Amino acid sequence: MAMISGSYGGWAPDEALIEHWETGVRPGFNYHEDRVPEYDLPEVLKTFDGEAIASAEGWIEHRGALLQVFREQMFGIRAEDPEWVDFRLLEEDPEAMDGAATLKRILIISSLKQRDFRFELTLFLPNDREGPVPLFLLMNNRGRENTDPTRTERSDFWPAEAVIARGYGVAAMQNEQLAPDNEEHYRTGVMRLVDRSEKPRAATAWGALAAWGWGASRAMDYFEKDPAIDAERIAVLGHSRGGKAALWAGAEDSRFSLVISNNSGCGGASISRRKYGETIADMNRRFPFWFAPNFHAYGGEGIDQLPIDQHQLIALIVPRAVYVASADEDLWADPRGEFMALAHASPVYELFSGERIDPGTMPASDEFLHSRYQGYHLRPGDHNLTRYDWDRFMDFADQLFR
Repeated sequence: MAMISGSYGGWAPDEALIEHWETGVRPGFNYHEDRVPEYDLPEVLKTFDGEAIASAEGWIEHRGALLQVFREQMFGIRAEDPEWVDFRLLEEDPEAMDGAATLKRILIISSLKQRDFRFELTLFLPNDREGPVPLFLLMNNRGRENTDPTRTERSDFWPAEAVIARGYGVAAMQNEQLAPDNEEHYRTGVMRLVDRSEKPRAATAWGALAAWGWGASRAMDYFEKDPAIDAERIAVLGHSRGGKAALWAGAEDSRFSLVISNNSGCGGASISRRKYGETIADMNRRFPFWFAPNFHAYGGEGIDQLPIDQHQLIALIVPRAVYVASADEDLWADPRGEFMALAHASPVYELFSGERIDPGTMPASDEFLHSRYQGYHLRPGDHNLTRYDWDRFMDFADQLFR
């Protein structure tokens, strides 16, 4: 363990914003950096036996054990890959977006243990680019109107026209179709393939976040089959709870070459031990179905017994690329904690690429930090996924995929 102080330079929210959160938005939680306790952060380059990891080969050997701990203690053990997957074209329009793109709506059918599960994938591919195209997949945690395939309704949450104009494909899946985002019904989706809802959940049972990630992997199965898509250059991204799920999807499925977390906060990119903004205890109280039952033991003082933290989740993506985005008014998601997790994961990236991010170099608001395989920006504004964010993600992808 490494002792971490709560005192850091660089960006900090102003007092008026802190008071806004303390009195009007989410009272009863910590939004002061000087109240972040000192804490022992698990060292990313040590095994669970305390042995130092000094090479890329050593990290690869350790990665499986770390992934299993995240499965058993946090996200749950998701269903195995299906025995077969089928893809049915529901709709195709080669003249979408006034001829700029081809629309495809795909029904993905997965079979496991003699049970079938179906959900839809929507995608647009640019018409003016030759050969297979790289693509962004949004794990949509909001209403389907945000990813309207007719483009009657348009939202900066999924600015499909702008992504097409940059030469990328853009796809969206609806997380609700994999697991409804509520405690009463979350087991009525894909979990029915392996889980009978009348039985109590096992301590390591998968939660909704893992179910959404399982769906992202099935979308990836489709991308590998479509010759118009470059399956070697797929970015998976999510916002808020979708960002938590995107990080876990990227950890579980190494086929994603870029993993993007936007305002994912506690349980996503931010360091849990900071106890800043949203906490494990509050998250498990309000959304116990997101995680494995084992994770419920780590709220409150139990966090001291948590064998992992979120910098290690980000490190599971190595050597592939990762991007973490924060918003300067979104104190609930702990912007500094999100940046610190990225920075504390970077010693693993250093083993592979020689690049490392210092935890004390957090960019100011409206600035960004890009290395070859790690990206970060702090956007002005509140908890949202915006055109600003998408533009920064595509800037990063331009350098990564060129």
